[in-house]
Order: sequence, then structure tokens, then C-alpha cells
Amino acid sequence: MITGERKTKLSIEAILSRISEYDIFRYYMPHSDWTLNRVTYSPFRNEKNPSFMIGNRLGYLMFVDYSNTSLRGDCFNFVQMMHHLPSTSDTLKKIDKDFGLGLSSGVVTGEYKQIIASYEQPDLQKRFSLIQVKVRKFTQEELAYWNQYHQDIQDLRDNNIYSISEVYLNKQKFLMNDNELRFGYLYEGQYWKIYRPYAENKRHKWMPTNVPITTMEGQENIKNCSVAFINKSKKDYMVMKKIFPCSCAVQNEGLACFSHENVEFLKANSDRQILSFDADDVGVQNSKQITEMFDFEYANVPRQYLAEGIKDWADLVKAHGYKPIEDYLKSKNLL
Repeated sequence: MITGERKTKLSIEAILSRISEYDIFRYYMPHSDWTLNRVTYSPFRNEKNPSFMIGNRLGYLMFVDYSNTSLRGDCFNFVQMMHHLPSTSDTLKKIDKDFGLGLSSGVVTGEYKQIIASYEQPDLQKRFSLIQVKVRKFTQEELAYWNQYHQDIQDLRDNNIYSISEVYLNKQKFLMNDNELRFGYLYEGQYWKIYRPYAENKRHKWMPTNVPITTMEGQENIKNCSVAFINKSKKDYMVMKKIFPCSCAVQNEGLACFSHENVEFLKANSDRQILSFDADDVGVQNSKQITEMFDFEYANVPRQYLAEGIKDWADLVKAHGYKPIEDYLKSKNLL
């Protein structure tokens, strides 16, 4: 039965104003015996041992396939991968049609209301960890660390980087080695990522953090750009924006960083979008996956530097200065 004929612009916001991320995952998961935040069988292949999970990450539903971690992202990424759709636009159109939302056609059926009324919605209240820090003046050792990457104290201030003496996680002191370097990256005036470059356990270099995975830094630089240069870390971003002002940074090389809002922003504010990840196999693999999915391009750090243990722009500028980076960008007709 037709209940309305008001046509609305098809967008992520319009879809999520009528159905939830959970509704989308539930509808397109090929089997029903799955639960949020618990490992289940992957919908991407037949397997004996479950290796797939849809979980609540900082109030957003994300999926990850632990047997192939390139398969991860939000509900829209999931639909696009499951149905091998070429673009975000095609993904939105499919969801619109399957749920009978009528955003494209203006013909709204009651089908989606019947679908979502057949089960209870989970509690997805945002559960951001509380991180509090005590800041201090930069020491000479800390300034020397950043000077290696051609960053001075004004660069640190401009990029909201702080020297920290103590960190409290949910009001409990977070134990760290007193002698290790540690810096606090502040995002949006409220989220912290603690960077410990020489942590004994490399897995703890970025602990703790409560920065949402989809946070994109430097959006103010991406305005009417012919090329948007997308870095995978704050340090690379700080290096690159000195010679390529239309630069921004995501939180890491994973697909989950590229929310549809972020992709739409980049497309709307630049003619070309160029990823620049690490030179290693993981960086190249992630670059290829994301460029194919969103019709981006990529220009990673040249692989020739892997022989020197260099895989990102920060390490390259530390070892050789800016000239090889400038030469590389010129060879790509980007400078």
C-alpha cells in the first residue's frame, strides 16, 4: 500500500533517519543466528570455525572478518561487499529499494516498518571511555624527537599535540613507564589518542585512545581542491601538508576509517582523491581495496625505501629530508 509520495534526496542521513545500522546488518546477514559483539560464521565464505563479528564500537556498528581483516567497515560497506556493488550510490539505492523507503522513487511503502517491528532494537548507547591527562611543558628530548620529522614546537601546538605526564582512564591512573616518551593527540577538544613511540610492546604504542575510528583530521584543508591527499596518520599528515596543503589524515589504513560521510565529503570537495599509505604489502593491499571500492587513486611511499626500513612519509623525511618526497610528487604530476 502506498503511504506517501514525497521524494527525498537519497543519502546516508536519509536512510538512517528511517532505519538503523542494526536493521541493515540484520536484513543482509545471510544467517540469523548471530548476536552483536559475539563471533559468528563469516558470510563471505564457508568455514568450520567462526571468525566474523558485528560489534558496537563507540556507538557505531562495525563488522570485521578476523580471517581477512581487509573485510571490515560499517553497515554500508557490508552491503556493498556482500553484493559486489560498484559504488556507494548503488549501495544506497539497493537499501532504499529492498526496504521500500521510497527515497529515490518517492513511493513509500510500509514494508520497512513491518520489517523493523518484528524484532527489538539493541541498546547502542555510546560508551566513550573517559580519558583525562595532565599536560606539561615539552622537554628537550621530546622536541628533539619531533625535530627529526621537521616539526617544531609551533607545529606541535598547531596540531594539538601535548607533552603529558599522567593519563587517567575512567578516572583510574593508567600505568606507563616513567622514562618513556608519551604524547597526547587531542581531537575535537574532547578525544585523546596517547602516542608512545618507544613502548616496549608495539601493540601499546597507541594506548589508550577514545578517538572514533571515523575521525578525519584536516578537513578544513580540503576545500575546492583539485587533489585531496589522504594520509594514514597524524605524523605523515604533518609532514605532507608542509608541501601539499590539500592534505588530510584518517586514523589508520583500515576500511573502517572511510565512513560514507567521509567519502562523500572528500568527493564533494576535491576532483581527485589520492590515498597515501605505507610502502609495505599491507599498505598496498589496503590502498588497492579502498581505491577500488570508492574510485580513489593511490600514491604510496615508493617501495624502494623498504630496503632501508622506511615505509612511511615521516620516516622518509627523517632519513632524507623533503627532496625525495617532492621529487616523487612531481613524478606523479602532483606538484
